[in-house]
Amino acid sequence: PRYVAADPEMGTKQAVVETWRNLVAVGADPIAITDNMNFGNPERPEIMGQFVGSVQGMKEACETLKYPVVSGNVSLYNETQGQAILPAPAIGGVGLLGDVAKTMTLALKAAGQSILVIGETKGWLGASLYVRELCKDAKSVHAPPPVDLAMERRNGDFVRGLIERGGITACHDVSDGGLLVALGEMALAGNLGAALELANQAAPLHAFLFGEDQGRYVVTTTAEETLLAEAKKAGVSALRLGMTAAARQLTLNGRVLISVEELRDAHEGWLPAYMAAS
Repeated sequence: PRYVAADPEMGTKQAVVETWRNLVAVGADPIAITDNMNFGNPERPEIMGQFVGSVQGMKEACETLKYPVVSGNVSLYNETQGQAILPAPAIGGVGLLGDVAKTMTLALKAAGQSILVIGETKGWLGASLYVRELCKDAKSVHAPPPVDLAMERRNGDFVRGLIERGGITACHDVSDGGLLVALGEMALAGNLGAALELANQAAPLHAFLFGEDQGRYVVTTTAEETLLAEAKKAGVSALRLGMTAAARQLTLNGRVLISVEELRDAHEGWLPAYMAAS
């Protein structure tokens, strides 16, 4: 909904391709989607415009990815005292795993493995959580990150191929919060740390770490040179970020950013504390 409110067509493309990446990241072949289209009163031109744009974005994404809509429903006239809900298309995807034994997870597996990002990072901060939460700019409208559907397909097929032939040990698609949030989630899942080594990246550091550019995956591997060579041959952007680490903390160029324990407390501790106090 963050993206859809800013640009219904681009935002709905993003919703479709995120389900695509979710499936690819575990090694599944994406098969189809279902949708739940929630909007206000379509008799108002601006609401009908939101609906039409969302349908057009979904159509283009599904056709390019060969990812058909097989079911869904539409809920209209969602308003209270004339105030419409934000346009909210909900997308669910289903895929097929050819061999369940090859299912990939996001958890970091062992120290000393290379961390890479598949897909180009330009540092797109428009409509991002960084802007909303850290810049206190929640009420402003910003352009959402553009979706390059051909790149999505190319990057996704490449990652799924890596999983199929055992070329990577962990994989997580990059979504809300950007690279650093994705890596934090991987560290939490594996209870391991990561040592980032960044210099001369294409974007300012905050944009590189928290931008929400589309079509990206964070992966770990024990065969970095081979993976980079394969990516170059396939025309896929791949960049080394650093190494997994036994010390349970995230570091950037030798400086400690946060420990895994602090991340876990923030991620898992808030709700129990809130419920205990209520």
